Amino acid sequence: MATAVLTPDQLDGQAARLHDTQAWQQIVTGWEHTAAEPTPALAPAPARVSDWRGMLSVPVDQLIDDTLRALPAPPPHERPLPGRLGAMLPDRVHLWRRVGQSDLRPSVHLGHARQILAEWGWQNTPYRLRNARGARCVCGAMISAHRLGYGSLDTVDRAGAWLITELRAQGWPGLIGPWNRHPGRTAADALALVDATIRRASLAGQ
Repeated sequence: MATAVLTPDQLDGQAARLHDTQAWQQIVTGWEHTAAEPTPALAPAPARVSDWRGMLSVPVDQLIDDTLRALPAPPPHERPLPGRLGAMLPDRVHLWRRVGQSDLRPSVHLGHARQILAEWGWQNTPYRLRNARGARCVCGAMISAHRLGYGSLDTVDRAGAWLITELRAQGWPGLIGPWNRHPGRTAADALALVDATIRRASLAGQ
């Protein structure tokens, strides 16, 4: 089964280009707001108890949609990851796991990437998808999640763009790779970044 070859640096560059587009900026602008501020009304008549809908400032359908968008992405509960030996094998060995897998939201894809970082380990060797023990960098975990069947390449790009959006919010001006290998960076930092990105993307319905 053929699959596109993608390196962490390629993912980093593609995510950065997506993040810089006008369309992406429209997606992430105002993501934390689920409804417009209600305009003040002049002495509204008291609503009858039976007519509770008149007490709402927005339509019920919009309230339901906003609530569903604000729900966090469910944790991954599909097939468990391969064990430590599987972490050290080339990803192409696991391609069979993509068969029959549907696409995912970026936040769910990032949940699987987090699982890879937590179970297989995090590493910060420059320009490497994994180290000898099978640990991944942040981008490497996202690529491995894709190759294990969790999300399309387009989803990986969008997840990367959400990561860059979160990094910008935290004051980091560069790409994911340099952040990952910055001196003093830890596995806890990497997991915290992914967690914050999952929350940000989930609240935006992504």
